[in-house]
This record gives sequence, structure tokens and C-alpha cells, in this order.
Amino acid sequence: ITIAAKNCSVPWKKVKINVIDTPGHADFGGEVERALAMADGALLLVDASEGPLPQTRFVLKKTLEAGLKIIVVVNKIDRKDARPQTVIDKIYDLFIDLDATDEQLDFPLLYAIGRQGIAQKTLKEKGENLQVLFDTILDQIPAPAYDPEKPFQMLVADLGYSDYLGRLAIGKTINGEVRHNDNLVCINENGQQLPLKISKLQLYEKMNLSEVKTAGPGDIVVLSGIQDVKIGDTICTAASPKPLPRIAVEEPTVSIRVTINNSPFGGQEGRYVQSSKIRERLMRETLRNVAIRVEETEDRDSLLVKGRGEFQLAIIMETIRREGYEFCLGRPEVIYRF
Repeated sequence: ITIAAKNCSVPWKKVKINVIDTPGHADFGGEVERALAMADGALLLVDASEGPLPQTRFVLKKTLEAGLKIIVVVNKIDRKDARPQTVIDKIYDLFIDLDATDEQLDFPLLYAIGRQGIAQKTLKEKGENLQVLFDTILDQIPAPAYDPEKPFQMLVADLGYSDYLGRLAIGKTINGEVRHNDNLVCINENGQQLPLKISKLQLYEKMNLSEVKTAGPGDIVVLSGIQDVKIGDTICTAASPKPLPRIAVEEPTVSIRVTINNSPFGGQEGRYVQSSKIRERLMRETLRNVAIRVEETEDRDSLLVKGRGEFQLAIIMETIRREGYEFCLGRPEVIYRF
């Protein structure tokens, strides 16, 4: 299952297509909401046998709310138990159930065998490659919209880290151009303007990152040289510091208490057992995951971690454990709102 959103780009007919692979599970909805902030359209991939799943409903609901153009791709039509016509009916039912508009219901439909790299417009024809898919993307998905009169603006949708470059800010260029060594400002959630200088500018070229000197509207860029930045911040020029709407995510639904390992076997498995180390690592997780909240408790050796579901929290805790952190977990509790 996809847990974190991933980016790449595909050059096709002198056009660069940025592709963002998002999770489908509702527990990782924060990744979906961040990815939608960078997208101009969506490919809804549905299994030709299984049909729409519960997570399909969640992702589609977010996409429809964002008003993005959707291309439906029925995948794995080569399966022996494939039932594409039935699946298509279920897809239409799901669109209607989610109050899709007439325009959204009139979606382009393609069939595919992803493992073989084949896409086709009908079940009868025999696809040879993915040309039909990329042509449909160019025909149906609108190009990035921007105001040519406005200076550089970028919404930080993801964060990364490099041992050589430090903190990396990732996002889509909304307006204007950015150049290597530009002096910009980062507007945080409190409206403060933090000065910064771009030490390195990178773009996604196929599956890799390539260093460039300039980037324009629609490019998904990776900026280096920014230390105090969070997801949802706006990076823009100092001469025209105008913040963009911050990324909005749904509130956490489940909480779990994380404490130091005070059992008789404490300190035998992990390298980091101190509460300060555990707290530092969990706080670092909140910088990259907008759906996670970490709160202090009455006990200075424990923290309350809130997320979108037990699956998401389990993945995070297992990741941290594999990094050498040792701790104890409480029972997950549902967060009630009145």
C-alpha cells in the first residue's frame, strides 16, 4: 500500500507531465490533501476485478471537492476474474453518491494493463503502449493556471532532508519564476516573514532530481537553503510578500500515548531511550506529516500522539522503532468531538 506521496515527471510531445502518486487509504489522508494542492487533474485507478474500494471513496471525495478533472482508468483487465462493465457501473454509482456534477460525471474512460505498460480506449482494441493515456492527459487535464503579472509564489506541500543540503521545501510554483541564489521570504502560519536564500534549485526529471537555474509556473520544485519552514508556508519575493491559502487537512480521529520504556527489559533493544530523544523524533514527524499532532501530557516522560487512524499510527511507530527508538505504547483511543 502506498504510504507517502511520491513525485516524478514524464516528457511527452514537448510537454512535461508531473505525476504524483498518492496513498489511497483514509489513514494517510494528509498525504492526499497535500498532493491535491499541487495537482491540476487526477487519474482514478480502479481494479477491473475488485472495483471501487472504501479508500477509493475517500480519495475521490477529496478530488471532487477540489474540482479537479478526473480520468478514470480501469486497470488489470487481463485478470481472469475481471468484470470491467460491472466495475464501470459501480464507478458511476460512486460518483453519483458523492454528488458529482454533470461535468464530473462525463469523465474520460480508459482500460489498462499496468504490468505490461498498456492502455487502450476500448476493451476490443489491443493496446501496445501508454500513448493513449498520455494523449488523454494532454487533451483533458488543463495546464497550470497562473497570473503572468504576479511575482514568484510557491506553496510548500512537502518537506525533505539532505545530509548535504539540509531542509528541503517541495511544492508547486503558482506564479512567477524562481532562480538559483534568489533572495526570498517564507511566510509562516503566524504571518511572519522569514528571509531566505535559495542555495540549490531542483526539478523532478523522470524518476530523479536534476539541478536547474530557473523554474516557472507549474513546476514542482525542490528548494534548498531553507531551515525554518513548515508544510503550508508560502515562499515568495520580499518585494511582494503575499501568502497563499494554507493546506487544510481533516482533524485527527485517534490518539495514542507514547512513553519511555519503564519495563524490566527497558534499554535492551533501542539506542534512543530518553524521553527527550523520543520527543524530538516525534516532533520531527509533525514537520513532514500535516495529519499528525503531538501534545504534551501531565507526565513529562510521555506524549500524546494524534493521527487519522490506527494504521497510520502503527506505521509511524514501527518506522521510529526501526530507527533505534525504544518506547512503550498505550491503547489507541477514539477522539470524540461534541
